[in-house]
Amino acid sequence: MAKKRDNVVIFDTTLRDGEQSPGFSMNIDEKLALASQLAKLNVNVIEAGFPQASPGDFEAVKKISRTIKGPIIAGLARAMDKDIDRCAEAIKSAGKKRIHTFIGTSPHHLRMMKKSKKEALKMAVKAVKRARSYVKDVEFSTMDASRTERNFLHDILEATIDAGATTINIPDTVGYAIPAEFGEQIAEIRENVSNIEKAIISVHCHDDLGMAVANSLEAVRNGARQVECAINGIGERAGNASLEELVMAIKTRKDFLKVETQINTREIHKASRLLISITGIPVQPNKAIVGENAFAHESGIHQDGVLKERTTFEIMTPASIGLKKNKLVLGKHSGRHAFSKHLEGLGYNLGKETINNAFEQFKILADKKKVIFDEDLEAIVGDEMSSTKMVKVYELEHIQTNSGTNIIPTATITLRKDKELITDSAIGDGPVDATCKAIERITGIQGRLLAYNIRSVSLGKDAVGEVTLRIRVGDDVFAGKGHSTDVIEASAKAWLSAVNRKLSSS
Repeated sequence: MAKKRDNVVIFDTTLRDGEQSPGFSMNIDEKLALASQLAKLNVNVIEAGFPQASPGDFEAVKKISRTIKGPIIAGLARAMDKDIDRCAEAIKSAGKKRIHTFIGTSPHHLRMMKKSKKEALKMAVKAVKRARSYVKDVEFSTMDASRTERNFLHDILEATIDAGATTINIPDTVGYAIPAEFGEQIAEIRENVSNIEKAIISVHCHDDLGMAVANSLEAVRNGARQVECAINGIGERAGNASLEELVMAIKTRKDFLKVETQINTREIHKASRLLISITGIPVQPNKAIVGENAFAHESGIHQDGVLKERTTFEIMTPASIGLKKNKLVLGKHSGRHAFSKHLEGLGYNLGKETINNAFEQFKILADKKKVIFDEDLEAIVGDEMSSTKMVKVYELEHIQTNSGTNIIPTATITLRKDKELITDSAIGDGPVDATCKAIERITGIQGRLLAYNIRSVSLGKDAVGEVTLRIRVGDDVFAGKGHSTDVIEASAKAWLSAVNRKLSSS
């Protein structure tokens, strides 16, 4: 009989560390939508936020705790009474709850805090005990552990486990570690912390040197049984270890790693697309697992090999992450019931309002395209999922542009606000610029374009174009996304989406 593999706990920090990355901020309803998808992924722990950081973060953690069932809901807290008390209040209604508290332990952080090792250890123990007075599940993190003096690290881990920590986290906070070195550090903890068997060893690796996933896997090889990660690898600076890369590495190389996860990998692609939809920030085409080219083969030798025997050049299938090949699915004569059933087949269980709105968009698209692919439907549904709770102050009613060689680009836009139709025109450096300026004239929201990306969602000359962008309005950044077979219209929808996010946040 084969030996049962150990389970690795997947701790997702997309909503906390991921959201701290510039341009990735989310409102409460967007966080809730992503948390719902994380639950479908079957992650073990959702770090929902940092309740003491802001009233918005507190309310987001509170709402997720009240709404999401299945995963443990964790909140982050500094080793301070007010943080821990606030965190406990935010997660109070969660079915399974965790307080995650931390303190800096490296010489760099001790100097910054103006604390001695003895003082830091005392603060850590006090924090864990206070957290345990609220919950049974307490995680303690030694921030900047990879640059922490080893004997002190062992002492503080032992003391916090004695104080009641059930998970101890070893973060490579600044992405400094090298895999062999980091694995050795985890092995030393197992050897030198006398009560280590009473707690789960966790790791939280950053990607500053491009080794977050490698460091996490090496830690797992040396006894870590929780990995902290984020969808698409988002996070501070260069980001966190990528959830999809970690999970699929463990699944694909279980022969070598001898562990497994409980992740429903067929929800990975959907989670990645939802995050892109919410933030307006795509992943690079060659991104492992979820990039557009992850399962593409252009070389003749590769194409021939895959056609003859897939495993020649593919170590996992697109279907294993929930990615299906393009195929004709529905047409303009398809009814609402068939549409709803097909979405269920794709793994979407949506509310009536979201389905109705998506069906209306499907019918509009079906009049423009002869061939509709699963990817087209996923694009429509992604838009609806990310905007269901967003107040649509303005909706695009009509657009007309004029541009060409030796012609000043102009755009005339008609927007609907409640029952009122408002029309205005503008000129610009190109049709997209003119379109955005016309929207600015109508809405009064002046935005500075920070990022603009366009991609083809499916195949053919009539393919749906997806535009994602980010604009800065004052001190805040807002993401937008739009789809259309007309890229100018898609751009208008994306800009308008960002404007509505701004108005919804006001």
